[in-house]
Amino acid sequence: MPKVGMEVIRRKSLIEATVDAIHEKGFCDVTVAQIAKKAGVSPALAHHYFGSKDQLLAATMGQLLRDLSDGIRQRLAKAKTPRERISAIIDGNFSPAQFRPSVIAAWLAFYTQARTTRSSQRVLTIYSARLRSNLTYNLRAFMPRELALIAAEGTASMIDGVWIRQALSDGPSDRETAIAMVEDYVETQIRLHAGKDAAAGATGSPKSQ
Repeated sequence: MPKVGMEVIRRKSLIEATVDAIHEKGFCDVTVAQIAKKAGVSPALAHHYFGSKDQLLAATMGQLLRDLSDGIRQRLAKAKTPRERISAIIDGNFSPAQFRPSVIAAWLAFYTQARTTRSSQRVLTIYSARLRSNLTYNLRAFMPRELALIAAEGTASMIDGVWIRQALSDGPSDRETAIAMVEDYVETQIRLHAGKDAAAGATGSPKSQ
């Protein structure tokens, strides 16, 4: 009889092995057999747990997304103002655990697969919607909702763009520079639109509604 909890341990090992294998070989070239070998399990067991390589990637991205969300929630719990919460979201997206070469490579593979794989697309949609929603909510403290939506989309695009740029770079990941670039964009948007919400309310503009 299998030991209690072994399935959880093996699934975790397979997910960790998937991240490392994608970084070493690329998603297109890596096989489930190679991932299973790296995880110390049989290919048959890997297929039993996840079904296919696409499903294994989706499970891996789901775990990375949960890790990302947990890290952001921990940072948000310490933030006291909308501006601090925005910084917490940015910092969480570039946390040391996430913004490292192997995970960056896995996320790039995920973005590529999301174009053609429904399971990957669903996970990416959840991530993107949550990021935009959290940013919009806190940016509303500085500008009207319509502008906050645009600024949130721009901030999310900056975060994704920095990730993709790093994935295509041969150099080491630079978390501090990445954070600084996104923070600069946010500060520019806040300075540009500061006071517009109050001004809209004073003039009776529909944007204040």
